[in-house]
Amino acid sequence: PGIDHAKAIPYPDLLSGARLAGDRVAIIGAGGIGFDVATFLTHRHGGDYLAEWGIDRTLTTRGGLLPAQPAAPPRRVYLLQRKPGRPGATLGKTTGWIHRAALKMRGVEMRGGVSYERIDGQGLHIRGERGPELLAVDHVIICAGQESVNQLAGELAGTGKPVHVI
Repeated sequence: PGIDHAKAIPYPDLLSGARLAGDRVAIIGAGGIGFDVATFLTHRHGGDYLAEWGIDRTLTTRGGLLPAQPAAPPRRVYLLQRKPGRPGATLGKTTGWIHRAALKMRGVEMRGGVSYERIDGQGLHIRGERGPELLAVDHVIICAGQESVNQLAGELAGTGKPVHVI
């Protein structure tokens, strides 16, 4: 309930700039798209990426590393998923760790095993291991429930040429 509420924003509308998110945001769906949206929402434009990770540009310090200087994130973000366990567990083995580390450094609260009760004027009502809870957010970004649009594959298959859907 509430998926059509004004607080609900489909992720394409957010990324295209058609809709803007407020200072407190919940993201429904912690797959690759949810992680990318959380990164987008917590990225401080004009920030210093190398300083954020403690990389010495001059390479004069041992190992080329300095203490990390994470910037304060521009938003409070919750990244939620229905399935139990750690969000991001299905991300790529070679890159998933960096996505999780970056979001953790930016203060993103990641939770698994959450059921979505409703979206209303107060925010997102959820239920998890803490029991019923209200996340008083300005917006809820929907990064779940995508359906593939494959009609072109069928049309191309009708031409007799081999088609591989990726």
